Amino acid sequence: MLFEIKSGQWRGGVWIDPETGVFWLIAAGLAKGGHKDHDDFYERVKRADQSGEIDRWLPTDDDRRQLKRETAARMLTDWELNLQRVVLEALRTVAEGGTTAFALPHPADPAKRFGECTLTVAQVHEPDFEYEETVVEIDLANEFCGSNLGWQATIRVLISISPPETSWDRFGDSYSTISELKSHFLRVDELQAITDRGQVAQSDPNDMAHYTHKNNLALSSVEGLGVRSMCGIYFVPYQDHESRPKCPVCEERYLKLPT
Repeated sequence: MLFEIKSGQWRGGVWIDPETGVFWLIAAGLAKGGHKDHDDFYERVKRADQSGEIDRWLPTDDDRRQLKRETAARMLTDWELNLQRVVLEALRTVAEGGTTAFALPHPADPAKRFGECTLTVAQVHEPDFEYEETVVEIDLANEFCGSNLGWQATIRVLISISPPETSWDRFGDSYSTISELKSHFLRVDELQAITDRGQVAQSDPNDMAHYTHKNNLALSSVEGLGVRSMCGIYFVPYQDHESRPKCPVCEERYLKLPT
């Protein structure tokens, strides 16, 4: 039995797998010629039914494998979006400073423990410099420590808070970054808009070379610490700067320095 669907002149035949309940669109075509045209959708279905050809329209093993892959990809995206929503609400809570803790949702079973996260935002006021320091501490369940899913959850949390990959320092399961004051207010608005569209935030690989004081580079490269560039962003200098284009803002400010 096929169920009919219509969209304008288009017609489709849907078969429901009795074992899984999955709806498969197995036939499609145009209704034309008052259903007397040789290529009319209904005439094609009728001929296929009479000849037994309709059995060949049913999903194959390759179709079922592809469905499993697509279902897994959709579940993974839904999970990442759920993670992003949780981080968004946590970031909204501490945007002006403070600490909050929240559970990381399990990708398949809400009743199981996946991990916990602690997010701390501190505003630092120094005589010549003001900034925000953000610390993320992630405690994964033992079965997810070192796994691809565990790392994917970690990356999703960090990207949701601050997309530049090279801005994060790591010490064990603790990650930290520094940014301009009030930057988290802007990030909350950006993340809300992305999440409302059903999109996951994308990381920023920082593919430009930035200028910073040479005294900061050696130690930071060895210890993986972030430094502030002349354009104002923070990054960990572990990439080969000669293979990347120069940051135009840094270049402009560098050329204005007295010789």
